[in-house]
Amino acid sequence: MVVGIVIGGLVLVALLVLVLSYNGLIRARNRIDNAWSQIDVQLKRRYDLIPNLVETVKGYAAHEKTTFEAVTQARANAINAQGPAQQAQAENVLSGALKSLFAVAEAYPDLKANQNFLNLQEELTSTEDRIAYARQFYNDSVLGYNNGIATFPRNMIAGTFNFQKRVYFQGDPEAEGPVKVQF
Repeated sequence: MVVGIVIGGLVLVALLVLVLSYNGLIRARNRIDNAWSQIDVQLKRRYDLIPNLVETVKGYAAHEKTTFEAVTQARANAINAQGPAQQAQAENVLSGALKSLFAVAEAYPDLKANQNFLNLQEELTSTEDRIAYARQFYNDSVLGYNNGIATFPRNMIAGTFNFQKRVYFQGDPEAEGPVKVQF
């Protein structure tokens, strides 16, 4: 009788560990999906700002056609990117194109004083900060999840239920920081 109660208790504890571990992995995976959605929201905001910024600069620097085309193409590529790795690469190219656009803008003192340009510059700076935060939260969520599926006893549950390692959102290794939009 006592042995039966002990065995029943151990089975109950094992089932409890299984359920809690499985549910923890599901929550972590869902947190990653939510974090990716937040990155996507901020990137869409960024994409919406870029055409307005390009049009404002175009009015002052119409002869800089290649810069405008590069920004437009980089934006289109970033919009169509799929997954963290491809998205990160496209965003790094877009950041470089935006740096070129702002370098062009520096040559036009009237543009730097234009209220519309200043508002767009402020919006883009704010959006870049939000994107950085969303990327950090995503990567922190990926870290927690990847640690969860790699450590005991969750690694056994993760293997059984086919939980896969997630990929980090990695920035350009050559970049020194965020897009600088200040003059």
